[in-house]
Amino acid sequence: MTSSPVTAIHSRDNPFVKDLRRLAQDTTAYRKQGRIWLEGDHLCRAAMARGVQPAMSVFSESFWPLAQVEYAQVATKTIVIADALFADISGLESPARMGFILDLPVGATLQPGAATVVLDRVQDAGNVGSILRSASAFGFRQVVAIKGSAALWSPKVLRAGMGAHFALELIEGVEHKDLLALQVPLLVTSSHAGELLHRATLPWPCAWVMGHEGQGVSAQLEERAAMRIRIAQPGGEESLNVGAAAAICLHHSGAAH
Repeated sequence: MTSSPVTAIHSRDNPFVKDLRRLAQDTTAYRKQGRIWLEGDHLCRAAMARGVQPAMSVFSESFWPLAQVEYAQVATKTIVIADALFADISGLESPARMGFILDLPVGATLQPGAATVVLDRVQDAGNVGSILRSASAFGFRQVVAIKGSAALWSPKVLRAGMGAHFALELIEGVEHKDLLALQVPLLVTSSHAGELLHRATLPWPCAWVMGHEGQGVSAQLEERAAMRIRIAQPGGEESLNVGAAAAICLHHSGAAH
């Protein structure tokens, strides 16, 4: 097998560089371009481990000689750009030396009976990425993001998800009414009401609803919930970070099945 074609770029005004800068720095540019940007060796390896094939590989000029053996045949096209350009494009404090451009996956169709995590306006990218990792780890295969949630394929969420995106069916921009199609029980978390998680008999499959960092789960979804669940906090904290709460609930729920 021969290596993919290599294109060298040294101008910051190159159209490819401009598009890549938007992908790396604009949280919703992927929706317009239909492509996503994975930056860094670790994230790219995680995607490859899931069987993902990039449309393009992008390398800094200084890293390319070291990367050729491992990455030359990964993508159908390889771009090598000047180190200063890569640093300018990067969304990281310490710029990586490589990345992949992937075609944005075709929008998934909501599966009514799937074990699901619903993001109800969860806005912090780190929290969203953490929840995706927990969903993948504990047997949930569908994540549904209600409008107002962080953009699922944004660079920050991708980095926090560390490859979990490619093990999940992701649906974003959903309205509350769209959740009526779910045929599994809705479970909501509460810091002050409901059954204690460690004592509850949980249904499976189910749909856990994780709410906004400040406001929690919306009243509309609370009313539809089959169960309200609270996590015992003997240390006396008022509430848990939504990413931590999700990890505890999804582990408890998935590990039992």
